[in-house]
This record gives sequence, C-alpha cells and structure tokens, in this order.
Amino acid sequence: MSKQRTPEAAVESTSVKIVEGKLSDNERMKAESNFLRGTIAEDLKDGLTGGFHGDNIQLIRLHGMYQQDDRDLRAERAEQKLEPLLNVMLRCRLPGGIITPQQWLGIDKFAAEDTLYGSIRLTTRQTFQFHGVLKNDIKPMHQLLNHLGLDSIATAGDVNRNVLCTSNPIESKLHQQAYEWAKKISEFLLPKTRAYVEIWLDGEKRETTDVEPILGATYLPRKFKTTVVIPPDNDVDLHANDLNFVAIGDKQGQLIGFNVLVGGGLAMTHGDKNTYPRKASEFGYIPLEKTLDIAGAIVTTQRDWGNRVERKNAKTKYTLERVGIDAFKQEVEKRAGIAFVPIVPYEFTHRGDRIGWVKGVNNQWHLTLFIENGRILDYPNRPLKTGMAEIAKIHKGDFRLTANQNLIIAGVATKDKAKIEQLARQHGLINDEISDQRKNSMACVAFPTCPLAMAEAERFLPNFVTKVEQLLAKHQVADENIILRVTGCANGCGRAMLAEVGLVGKALDRYNLHLGGNRVGTRIPRMYRENITSAEILTELDSLIARWAKERKEQEDFGDYVIRAGIVKPVIDSARDFHS
Repeated sequence: MSKQRTPEAAVESTSVKIVEGKLSDNERMKAESNFLRGTIAEDLKDGLTGGFHGDNIQLIRLHGMYQQDDRDLRAERAEQKLEPLLNVMLRCRLPGGIITPQQWLGIDKFAAEDTLYGSIRLTTRQTFQFHGVLKNDIKPMHQLLNHLGLDSIATAGDVNRNVLCTSNPIESKLHQQAYEWAKKISEFLLPKTRAYVEIWLDGEKRETTDVEPILGATYLPRKFKTTVVIPPDNDVDLHANDLNFVAIGDKQGQLIGFNVLVGGGLAMTHGDKNTYPRKASEFGYIPLEKTLDIAGAIVTTQRDWGNRVERKNAKTKYTLERVGIDAFKQEVEKRAGIAFVPIVPYEFTHRGDRIGWVKGVNNQWHLTLFIENGRILDYPNRPLKTGMAEIAKIHKGDFRLTANQNLIIAGVATKDKAKIEQLARQHGLINDEISDQRKNSMACVAFPTCPLAMAEAERFLPNFVTKVEQLLAKHQVADENIILRVTGCANGCGRAMLAEVGLVGKALDRYNLHLGGNRVGTRIPRMYRENITSAEILTELDSLIARWAKERKEQEDFGDYVIRAGIVKPVIDSARDFHS
C-alpha cells in the first residue's frame, strides 16, 4: 500500500507523482478531528446558537448531516436581528434503497413531529432525507434511526457514500444477490471510527487507538460514490459514480461476477474549464469472490493518489485523467492481487422506473409509485404521506426507494394487490393522468434549504414540465418524452449532465442549457446556451422540438436527433472537448 500522507504537506509516492502544494483546509480539518469527533459533542450543549461552530460544520457531514438554514426566511430574520433559522438535513444510509414498512412508520412519525417541513424526501442517492431538524432533535433523531436498525454513517463528506443498487423488482433472484453485495460493499467501506457511536448513541469511549485501514487517517480526498448495476437497466446512472459494479449473471440467473467501471462524476464549477463531468471508464471483469478486494484497492488508490491540494480536482475522475487510466488500473491490480480480464458484453436499454404494477418471480407483484421530486408530504387532495403510512401498516413485503426519487411497494401477494392499490389511489399516490414527460423529469432540492443553490430546481420543475408538455402537444409529439433534469447549481445532484435536456442553475431564473445526452444515460450533454432565463429556454425548446418532430428518423429520441442534426456536437472525451 502506498505511503500515507502527512497532514502538513503532500508527499511523493514511489509509484506516481502526488500533487504537490499546500493541502486544502479540509485536509487540516480531518487530520485534527480525532477521527471525526472534533468538538461536536460540546457543540450540542451550546444553547446560544442553533448551529455548529468552526470545523464541526464540516465534520457533521461525515456523520450524514449538512447544516442549513431556511433561505426564504434569511432576510426577514436578519432584519429582526435574529440568527438564520439554522437546522440540519440528515441523509440516511440505505444500501440498495430497501426499507421495511416498520422502519418507514418510524421515520414517518419523526418527520411529522420533529422536522420543520414535515416531509420525507426521497433522493437521487436511493435513500431518504429529513429536512429541517433543529439542534435539540438531532441526537434523538440518530437514536431513533439506531432503534429502527438504520444510521446515517458516511452518507456525506469525504467517504464512500450510500451504495446504490438497481431497483428492478422483476429479476428478483439476481436482484437479491446484487443487493446483498451492495450491502457488503457499503459495510466494507464504512469508516471504522467509533465517533458516531460515541457522540450520537452514547457509546462507551474506549482508550484504543482508532485505525482506518481503507479510508486512512484523513479519509478520502473527496466524496466517493459506488453503485451495483443490473443490465439492461441503468436506473442508478452509473456514469455519475466513481466505482460501479455491473452485475453479470449466468444462464440460470445466478450472479457470477462484475464488470468494473471507474471514474464517473458529474460535478463541475461554473467558469472553471479544469472541471467537467466525466463518464466512468471500463477496467474489466472480476469474479464475485474478488469484489471486496477490488473495491478496497480502488478506494485506497484514490485515497493515496487523489488531489488533496485542490478540492475542485480531487474526485477520482480527475485522478484518472492526471495519472492515466492504465497506471491507475495497474496499481489497483497490484493492490488487489488480481488482473482484470476483458469486459463481459452488456447493454443498457432502459433507465427510468417502471411506473405501475409489474409481476416478478414467485407470483409476487411490485407497484412503483411516481413521487414528483421525491417529496412525500400531505398536499391538498393528495395526502401522500398519510397514504404511505396507511400502506406501511398493512404491507407484508418491503419498500424500495429508487435512484429516480420514486418508491416501489415490493413483494405484494395477489390477494393483497387490490387493497394496496385502493389505498394508493385514495391518497393520490397513483394518478393515471401523469405524462411520460413528467415521469422522466427530475430535479435536486435547491431552494430553500440547500446552501449551494444558485437557482430553483425542485420548486421550479413541476410548472416547467407542464410547459414542456404543452410544447410536445403543440408539435404533435405529446406521446413522446425527453429526459429532462434540473439542478440548482453545478454540483450535479439532479444528474442534469446525463439528461437529453439538462438545466444547470447559475442565478435566480437563469440556467445553462445543455443538450445531447441520450435515453440510457451513456452520453454527456454539451452546453447549448449559457446563462439564459426559463422563458428563453422554452423558446429554444419550442424551436428544437418543432425540428425534432419534423426531421427525426423513426423512433429517434430527442438527444440522438440534436446530435445527428448537428445542433450540438457529441461529448466524446470530456477532458478534451466538454468545454470546446
């Protein structure tokens, strides 16, 4: 294993030249944190502020939380000489997105009684978030999660985050095996420090020295994301992630190994051409028994070779571009003690969720509910949150959260199907009038809670989709749809950089308009217009949809059309041509 870094400065590895220079302040913070403890416990006792101090604002991220405030109220509270309405957002660790009805009822109760907004937010990371948890409720929240068999360890910060797994409930045998590996990978890559147990669960403080054999004393250079993917579904958008295991089954449907892809990521920085979205690179195939060895080798290579000087270039995708794919791959093989063999052929033909009922093996049924923006709350005439609780009280299977912010009621017996559907319809969880366009549109949270948001996303999307639906109808393609995604800043949470039409926020009602991704999420779109208003975007889409409707080949998708017609050039090599 390569030599560990000192906290004072970057060191040079014998096998690759490490980025030299003054380490970013996050590296100092992690080195001085006493394995993620900091002074979080002391901050919890400070009743003079609703937030945390200094390094602790960053440290709580590695415990699965972000300090936020309600930006809608910020100016009003400042005028009243009040502190911003500080609170935290918590993201649960939920490998593969599976949660029991009993666990659901527990989080439903907490959301209703102990959060500012009363909602449960399903995320693009295949888990749920609590928004608006005040300081006095933070520790009880963690203890509730622990009581339910859940936690939020390593769902944010410079660690491996929640491990995604294809949600497809039809291939039940293969899905179960893949899901078990998603859980194993998650557990294997978790921080080993007892900080979480000590601070939030009142665990006994031991005199033993903490050791992080995989993540290292200063953890990873930047966030790290992992998926387990089952072709032909790319519902987890593998190219948005650092490490991807593409499941390969035999003729009997048994999982036998994985194709491994490394170095995907969508975040960038406005105005910085040294940052860009990037697709993951194929490394090769491995047998099942080498999965954890390869996972550890890839994570430790990124740990040791990643850029700890400039955080904007610290992700795995930039390490691959800097040292070369072959050098990175060879180091992984050396550390894992195995050589990759050629990729087993695979193909993606589908990306979105199959809304509605589908039948899997063992005569079980699965109902996928479309949850717009993943926000589960009781709305007028649509009490979604109450409906989910009522279903949880009688459901004998499990719930599966999807990476597209939807929810699957999985494992329904034929005799229970009618009752589940009745409850879902009664509470507005099923709406037969929802268009395919709306089902294939997605946004990140953005305002009012995300501190990084530059533009609206979640609150903007529903009305914007309505206008896009009108454009499709205007040009006689109302039965078609375009993969549409909106993100409130350039950090990529809404995965706009894998959409056919991607909007990336720059300021209030101003977005960069990107075109040319494809239906299955294997092509990055290119910027078409910069910093334009939503009205200008609709004008552009009006013209483009008109051309697509008239000039497209049979069954040609919008993203493929704009490439073929020369409206935008395809992004082939992101480092070379994304900004060209």
